[in-house]
Amino acid sequence: MVTSRDVARIAGVSQATVSRVLTPAAKVSPATRNKVLAAMEQIGYLPHAGAQAMKTRRTNAIGVVVAELSNPFYSEVLDELTRVLGSQGFRVVMWNAGGGSQSDALNAIASFAVDGVVFTTATARSPELQVAVKGHVPLVLINRHVEGVECDRVLSENRSGGAAVADYLHSNGHTDAAIIMGDPNATTSRDRTAGFLDRMQELGHPVPQRLRFSGEFSHDIALHVTQSLLARKRRPSAIFCVNDNMAFGALDAMRALKMTAADCWVIGYDDVEMAAWPSFDLTTIRQPSREMAAEGARLIIERVRNPESPPRTIHFPWTLIERGSTSRA
Repeated sequence: MVTSRDVARIAGVSQATVSRVLTPAAKVSPATRNKVLAAMEQIGYLPHAGAQAMKTRRTNAIGVVVAELSNPFYSEVLDELTRVLGSQGFRVVMWNAGGGSQSDALNAIASFAVDGVVFTTATARSPELQVAVKGHVPLVLINRHVEGVECDRVLSENRSGGAAVADYLHSNGHTDAAIIMGDPNATTSRDRTAGFLDRMQELGHPVPQRLRFSGEFSHDIALHVTQSLLARKRRPSAIFCVNDNMAFGALDAMRALKMTAADCWVIGYDDVEMAAWPSFDLTTIRQPSREMAAEGARLIIERVRNPESPPRTIHFPWTLIERGSTSRA
């Protein structure tokens, strides 16, 4: 059986250096870390998880609670989270919020089987979040904030982003816009919606109830809502969807009706990679998903190392990305 001594010998470092490489967030130069990892791979060395946990009182595992993986925004966030955490020696355990793995998540969090938890989606009703808060488990929220929960957070300026959509429509003469909102329990949906509606009111173009719809962040629901909107005799000249996934549904409805941006503008929110595909060409508010995920990974690592430090909130700015779905042609 190969041991850490064998790894140290092949890598040309001390056994203590190998131990530091195996300790997440320990200070090791990238060159030394790469040498040790290459030696481990060469001889097939796998550290004993139980021994590591007994020695460090840590599991070197981070739980990640995800949801709506059909939404490409969360796929991008998860991809970057696993990349950054893995590069620092952490294993990632993923659970689907509200899905079949929920009981596993609750048990793992309650029994401290992970060193910390990153939530890519959460509301005050999330059982996983409630268990983590009750057990004082290190946690980070990405893309959401939850009232009453003091923790590290990575947020986008959602309210001002929603207001920017209203300004953009107003400046281009689209004063009768509809909005397709997401989950009302999600702060992202509430903040984007409030920013948009409040700014439209200020500009003198209040959005009537007949042009406000719940899309629950769903592509299919947004598709059906858009179909009903466009079938009206008095249809809106623009539709703001509070995430890209719903905007894709709106564009698919228009495509089925052979309509273009000349008939109705569509604006999304997130700027997932698919938004730039020619088949969608979606105008959207960009929030940097991968940068936000990378910052969330760094925050949970710091929180595990320094659990008593004050919680931090990192805000990322938005950018309006103009594409063909709001063509002026």
